[in-house]
Amino acid sequence: MCPRTKEQNEFIRMQRREQILDATARAYFRTGGSFDIRDVAREAELGYGTVYHYYPNRHLLIEDVLDSGFERCQQTLAEWVNIYDGSPDRQLLMYCTALLKLWQSDARTYLVYKMASEHYASLPEKERQATKRRFMERLYVPLQSIAKREDDSVDHMLAVLVGCCGLHYYAGTSELDVDRIAQLAMHAITKEL
Repeated sequence: MCPRTKEQNEFIRMQRREQILDATARAYFRTGGSFDIRDVAREAELGYGTVYHYYPNRHLLIEDVLDSGFERCQQTLAEWVNIYDGSPDRQLLMYCTALLKLWQSDARTYLVYKMASEHYASLPEKERQATKRRFMERLYVPLQSIAKREDDSVDHMLAVLVGCCGLHYYAGTSELDVDRIAQLAMHAITKEL
C-alpha cells in the first residue's frame, strides 16, 4: 500500500473538518446550544481526540460553523439577486423560499439567522459585536434593500422564517411546507391578513 499524497491528506482533512462542522450544528440543536466537544464527537461518530485535534474548544467550533454558514448565506444571496427579477414582493417571496430551502438542507446557514434572532447572545461579547455587524452588513441590509422597507417588517419576516424552520431542527419535523411558510413571512412584510 502506497502512502497518501499531500493532496489526498488535504482532501481527507477537509472532509473531516466538514463532518465536524456539520455535527457541531446538529449538536447545537440537539443540546439547545450547550454542547461540548464530546457531544460533537458523538454526533460525528468520531473519537473525542480526533475532534479535539481539529478544534480544541467549542468557541473555535462555533466560530467556524458561523463562518462557513455566513459564506454559504452570502453566496446564496448573491446568486439569488443575479437570478430573480420582477416585482419586489415576488422577488422577496422567492428569496424567502430560497432561504428556507437552504436552511432546511444546511444547519450551519440556519444557525447564522437563528443566532442573529437572539443577537448572538451565546457568543463572547467581543465576538458578538463583530458577528452582529457582519450579519447586518452582509445579510440584513441587502435583504432590507430587496424588500424596499426600512421599518421593522423585515425583522418580523425573519422571525416567521426562523421560528418555522426551528420546528424542523428542534422538534424534528421532517419536512417544512416551504411555500406556506414563505407566504406567512410575506404577510409579516406586507401586513396583509
